[in-house]
Amino acid sequence: MNGFIVVDKPPGMTSHDVVNVVRRIVGQKRVGHTGTLDPFATGVLPMALGEATKAIPFLDEACKEYRAIMMLGETTDTQDCTGIAVAHGDWRNITPDDLNRVVDLFTGRISQLPPMFSALKHNGVPLYKLARRGEEIIRKPREIEVISLVIDRIDFPRVAFTVRCSRGTYVRTLAHDMGGELGCGAHLVQLQRTASGPFQLKGALSLERLASLAQSGGMDAAVISAYAALNHLIDLEASESGREKVAHGIVPQPDEITILPEALSPGKLVRISFEKRLLAVAEVVQEANHLLKLVRVFN
Repeated sequence: MNGFIVVDKPPGMTSHDVVNVVRRIVGQKRVGHTGTLDPFATGVLPMALGEATKAIPFLDEACKEYRAIMMLGETTDTQDCTGIAVAHGDWRNITPDDLNRVVDLFTGRISQLPPMFSALKHNGVPLYKLARRGEEIIRKPREIEVISLVIDRIDFPRVAFTVRCSRGTYVRTLAHDMGGELGCGAHLVQLQRTASGPFQLKGALSLERLASLAQSGGMDAAVISAYAALNHLIDLEASESGREKVAHGIVPQPDEITILPEALSPGKLVRISFEKRLLAVAEVVQEANHLLKLVRVFN
């Protein structure tokens, strides 16, 4: 089976745990995930099956959306509810206006310091392993973009919000930093990813539902083709002869591309397809003749 499925990850499982379960459900080893979710988090976890694992680097998951709840008045070492409380603050004087002020400060392009409890590596060792040993490593702040940040509900000391942000954003760090700006501290108590690029929560399946579909033979309806998943790329439709060339790793000639958009600039990635099936991802290497270089060929 080839393509993508969207799993609604349950709490308490690592993303790799979900991969192992999906492997057993679909009965194949070539399964991978895109965009790790913390064990306590839930929601959209795209899974690539078979040949679609080759398409993961070309997905457009630059924008992600989350629903979250933060708890004011307590800071933890992990910045979420799985950690140990390291500081407490008084939240009782915080007002909705204070929250709105902080939202404005944390919207747009901002600098964020990656947390120690993360999968980022230092000398090949994940930071969370060092953190568990009590070690703290100097990290460099990274620029992220918070496209939108909306307060959904205030039930002090809990505050629910929805955030749309760039890839690489740590939402628990966002909550931690907002709590610091408010002067009372905060940590994340709930996190649900509702979108990751083209993959949406409304199309996500629980592991139980996925197992049921696999048992009944209904999995095909849940699979998103690699062709569809890469629909952000300009599509070059190959002729029959062009399809055969791509299958052998040969770049098709311009007259073997039946739909050839104009103004393809060098360095741009495109998809080459045949009858709505992904054949390859290619790079434009010369604007004048639309010459291509095959980057990845799909069987």
